Amino acid sequence: MTAVILATACAVVYGTADFFGGLATRRSRVLAVVALSQLAGFALILSLLPVLPGAFEGRAVLWGLGAGLSGAVGLVLFYRSLATGVMSVVAPTTAVTSAALPVGFGLLQGERPEPVALLGVALGLGAVLLVSQDRSAGGAGSTRAVLTALAAGAGFGGFFILLSMASADAGLWPLAGARIASIGLVILLALATRRTLKPVPGSLGVIVAAGVLDMVANVLYLLAQRQGLLSLVAVLVSLYPASTLLLARRVLGERLHAVQLAGVACALGAVALIAVA
Repeated sequence: MTAVILATACAVVYGTADFFGGLATRRSRVLAVVALSQLAGFALILSLLPVLPGAFEGRAVLWGLGAGLSGAVGLVLFYRSLATGVMSVVAPTTAVTSAALPVGFGLLQGERPEPVALLGVALGLGAVLLVSQDRSAGGAGSTRAVLTALAAGAGFGGFFILLSMASADAGLWPLAGARIASIGLVILLALATRRTLKPVPGSLGVIVAAGVLDMVANVLYLLAQRQGLLSLVAVLVSLYPASTLLLARRVLGERLHAVQLAGVACALGAVALIAVA
């Protein structure tokens, strides 16, 4: 039950972080938003390292570095696929792939969830597909955009898998390693493309909020997967688009389509099934 609570809270915080990140990218450049939000999250994890238990382990930090690189590559590919494809195709493709890979990895590692929990997993994957639909976009996604979205989902899924490989005794050190790797990669990309990392005036607060919330979600994920099965935790975490949609409706007045409302209902059902397993 603890893992379910932590993973569900993680999904809510991830979705909130994405909401703030979306607001920030409307006001400032994408690379600036990514780099500065990552720095804000890194500052938070540095402040938590002395407080929360955990010993420095080189192997755990290496797993974190790998996770950070995988997640950063996934993020870059995700934005690239959005630039060349349609949101209604790209978003669900990326989200379901990022959830399916950890599920498959967990099962291959010998995890055997209860049948009712597996039903929750199936319902959760369906929920991700439904809540990610954007009927405001027309047309179909190109093959290249779909392939890029699949690669982006693999990057996000790799982030979850690689973090799960780090020892629990290492505390939050794997997240510190992950953030160092992702910040380094984004800065290299900015230098290679000659893009400025200076935010537009007035956007820094939103960027910092997105980065801090993203790191809080990462901490919750790390704690959740140490308490429960990766194959279940990853599905619950992947339900984050539901909270993003609800915030967009509440704050921005955006309308939810019937298929998205059905996805939110499926997400709640998935949480309930996994919780009672």
